[in-house]
Amino acid sequence: NITIDPLPNAYTVTGGGNYCLGGTGVDVSISNSDFGIDYQLYNGTTMVGSAMPGTGAPISFGLQTGAGSYTVVARNPATGCTNLMASGVTIVVNPLPVVYTVTGGGGYCNGGAGVNIGLSGSNAGVSYQLMLSGSAVGTPVSGTGSAISFGLQTAAGNYTVVATNLATTCVN
Repeated sequence: NITIDPLPNAYTVTGGGNYCLGGTGVDVSISNSDFGIDYQLYNGTTMVGSAMPGTGAPISFGLQTGAGSYTVVARNPATGCTNLMASGVTIVVNPLPVVYTVTGGGGYCNGGAGVNIGLSGSNAGVSYQLMLSGSAVGTPVSGTGSAISFGLQTAAGNYTVVATNLATTCVN
């Protein structure tokens, strides 16, 4: 006698996407699962974690932080039959904006023009917001690829700069 064992059902891999370096990652799941079937997540050819048993409902493999192409293989332990799920997802880890040194500052005489605050460098496609005690000062300045100036500042305190990549929305 010859029997033909069915392959596990192929469901859709969902999730993936982009996130900023240092973030929590992005979820990878399958749209459904079957009892008695084990589901193994892969990043490329590397197994990620342990196989998850089917529940009859969608399965989340949790937040994934490694960049790459993710797939899921279903395996029926009773028959040994395997099946690749019907798609995969990609995770891209976007870098944070480059850190530059805040320049300027110092003292000035009451009634004077203030002191210049700047940044030692900048990148095109990045917006730089001057901050004083957690509050935005003025409007954001677009990166130029060179040092930038936020102009003369008159309020006393510790100034910082928040950089936001306009394409990825990553902040540093």
